[in-house]
Amino acid sequence: MLSLESLAALARDHATDLPAQVREFSLKGHSFRASDRPHLMGVVNFSADSWYRESVVLSTASAVERIHRLRAEGAHLVDLGAESSLAHAARADAENQNRILLPVLRELAPQGFLLSVETYQPATARACLEAGAAVLNLTGTRPSDEIYRLVAAHGAGIILCYVQGPNVREVGDFVRSADHAAALRDYFQKEIERAVALGVSAIWIDPGLGFYYRNLQDSADRIRYQAETFLHTFRLRTLGWPVCHALPHAFEFFGDEVRSAESLFAVLAILGKTDLLRTHEIPKVRAVARTLGVLS
Repeated sequence: MLSLESLAALARDHATDLPAQVREFSLKGHSFRASDRPHLMGVVNFSADSWYRESVVLSTASAVERIHRLRAEGAHLVDLGAESSLAHAARADAENQNRILLPVLRELAPQGFLLSVETYQPATARACLEAGAAVLNLTGTRPSDEIYRLVAAHGAGIILCYVQGPNVREVGDFVRSADHAAALRDYFQKEIERAVALGVSAIWIDPGLGFYYRNLQDSADRIRYQAETFLHTFRLRTLGWPVCHALPHAFEFFGDEVRSAESLFAVLAILGKTDLLRTHEIPKVRAVARTLGVLS
């Protein structure tokens, strides 16, 4: 059980990591300063297979409407996805992703909307950056040097995701290290060095929270892993770059109130010093962040 004693032990055991500072940067005129954390990333899903129904849109017009609403509710940027990461979801190749995503980018990017694109398709990454995407949410683990150069050339940011497999749709059982935060740090250190060497100057790292691994479908195991990863976030910030987390759900416990689950996980993520929260529930999570800010 999570307790004050366990939090105190975590802070004591890793006290030297607590003061870690991370880079600050601007994207298309929008600043991401550590003092303003957490920043909020809204979600727009074009896949009808996405389980979070409130984030699903089925047309360009409805996507544009939702993005306007998310920004009004307090989202600093909005993540667009054309393919669900669920195992049973239909695949969307690069051609289909481009057909879905590009019209939204071409309409809203020139208006100053800060948009991120979630993909592991290199052709989609290129097309979306050229269409004005500010951030590439890279859900594959084998990025080519070309992708890093494209991000740098467009002055964009990148979210480097940790996935045990080539991408979120091609994973098996999750293999956990004795000190998983240390293993994550080793992985991200290598990718950060590659990206920076190729000119990338705006990076978030995303530890990944196991929505799609076969052996993390048991709710208790998954939630324990997710909570631990949130609380150890400050250890990853020693790499010098901000950390992004996608807030999960706990449907097995929340049931009909599942839309409140992200608020609970937001507390754990903020305690761990998360910089960017990807959430389907911007108003709820914004309220949590503001309340914790008052209490700090």
